[in-house]
Amino acid sequence: MNSELVYLLLTAILTGLLWIPVVIGYVKTRGPLSDESYRVAPSDPLPPWVNRANRAHQNAVENFAPFAAVVLVGQAMGVHTSLTATCAAVYFFARLAHALVHISGTGLLKARTLLFTIGWIAFIVYAIALLRRVL
Repeated sequence: MNSELVYLLLTAILTGLLWIPVVIGYVKTRGPLSDESYRVAPSDPLPPWVNRANRAHQNAVENFAPFAAVVLVGQAMGVHTSLTATCAAVYFFARLAHALVHISGTGLLKARTLLFTIGWIAFIVYAIALLRRVL
C-alpha cells in the first residue's frame, strides 16, 4: 500500500472516530438514551465543547469524500509521486490538527481556519497534479 492510501485510511479512521467525543458529551450532559429520546430528540442545551465536537465531525465527514475521490482516482491512474504523497500527508495532519483545534475552541491565530485552508490547498494541489496528467 502506498503512502497516499495509508493517509486516506488514516483520514477515514479519524473521521470515523470523531463522533466519539460527541456521544461522550451527550451522555455526560443528558444521561443515557431513554425510550422517549428515541421519539423526541432532547432539546436541553449541550456544553459548547460538545457542539464544537459535533461540528468538527460534520466538517470531517463533508471533506472526506472529495479527498477520497482524488486519492482513489490517482490510484486508478497509477499516479504516485512525491507531490501526491506529500499532499496526502499534509491533508491528514491538517485535518487531525483542525479537529483538535476545533474541539478545543481556541481562537489563537485563527488556527482552525488556517488548518482548514492548509488541508484544502493540499487537496487542490493533489487534484491539479492529477488533472495535469489528463489535460
